[in-house]
Amino acid sequence: MNPNAEIFTWDNFQQKNQQEIQSIACAIERITNRTSAQVKPLLNSLLEQLVVNVDSPFYATATPQEWSLAFRDWVESHRILNLPTLPDEAISRESIYGERG
Repeated sequence: MNPNAEIFTWDNFQQKNQQEIQSIACAIERITNRTSAQVKPLLNSLLEQLVVNVDSPFYATATPQEWSLAFRDWVESHRILNLPTLPDEAISRESIYGERG
């Protein structure tokens, strides 16, 4: 790792690309007839999603607590489907492996 390399932060990114971000915001304002106050938060959110942690996917950096929280969130996202639960017999070793088990 290069000791002189600049550490990425969202603030550094915004400062370094201020003119380009402003140009994009102005273009979006013109073509959507939206105000700057409406465009800037959305543009910042999109840019942040696109550039923050590009090099580090979740699975490479997540702590056990983050994995647990992500799994619980995933489970909760399926509760709204209102699917029936399986009885214990359906997930027993005998029912899964049959005569092989």
